[in-house]
Amino acid sequence: MVALYSLAAHTERATTRNLTLAAVILVAGAALIADPDPAGDALALNVIGPVAWLLLPAALGSTARFRRAYLESVHARAEHAERTREEEARYRVAEERMRIARELHDVSAHHLALANAQATTAALLIRSHPAQAERMVNALGDTTAAALRELKAAVGLLRRSGDPEDSTQPAPGLDRLPDLVAAHTAAGLTVTLTAHGRPRPLSPGADLTAYRIVQEALANVAKHARTGAAEVDLVYTHDRLAITVTDHGTVPPTATDSTPGSGYGLIGMRERALSVGGHLRAGHRPTGGFEVSTELPLHPYAPAEDSTP
Repeated sequence: MVALYSLAAHTERATTRNLTLAAVILVAGAALIADPDPAGDALALNVIGPVAWLLLPAALGSTARFRRAYLESVHARAEHAERTREEEARYRVAEERMRIARELHDVSAHHLALANAQATTAALLIRSHPAQAERMVNALGDTTAAALRELKAAVGLLRRSGDPEDSTQPAPGLDRLPDLVAAHTAAGLTVTLTAHGRPRPLSPGADLTAYRIVQEALANVAKHARTGAAEVDLVYTHDRLAITVTDHGTVPPTATDSTPGSGYGLIGMRERALSVGGHLRAGHRPTGGFEVSTELPLHPYAPAEDSTP
């Protein structure tokens, strides 16, 4: 009985079944050989009883093995769930870090490029056009102040909830495009802003995405394009917003030009568009210059209304 219990508790079901059946046959056969013509009570005592006592430890051992296997599976599922939660948490943290990194790149790259353009233009005009150079220097101060405000707002996302001086400044949106255009105009880049269709409110994420795409595209024009003018065109339809930023470069693309879409700024713009369900295209124009176009979905969004009479 001890051997059958140990066998059932530590071996597979088929092995337990076969060996238990062999033991039952041997014991029952030995009993029948010892008493070939037993009476009713003798049959129950000599055959059925020993068989039952052999089946009992086999059943108890199998039950113990099943319970141990069940506990091991529960423990394995718990460990897997814990690992899954940890991996999901690490993924969320990495995703948030990438989002903050893109935000910091957009803010710093745009404002630094604009400040560099303003400083360079002011240095060129300081002797020939001192009044215009003074306006450039004043605009440079506004640009750096705006950069500091946006950097503070972006880095403020890293604060803990209990830290003081949490930033309450709203994220920029398309309503700040006139300020963006004015800043580039002060730096010497003529930007034409046009809108077609009935403007509709965007969700906060899409509004921020649209602003950042225009901001990065204009920063690329200020840094790389051989032109002093750019166009920003907004087209509202019933379910989408199309944004096109075009510069008027006069040099057609050549084989030595870098591959469109290979820069980190363009990669960030494309990821931003995809994150809100849109898409983005960027490339050289056949007649010269560069064009960035994107389409963002206009999900139903109603801003909170002031209930104060």
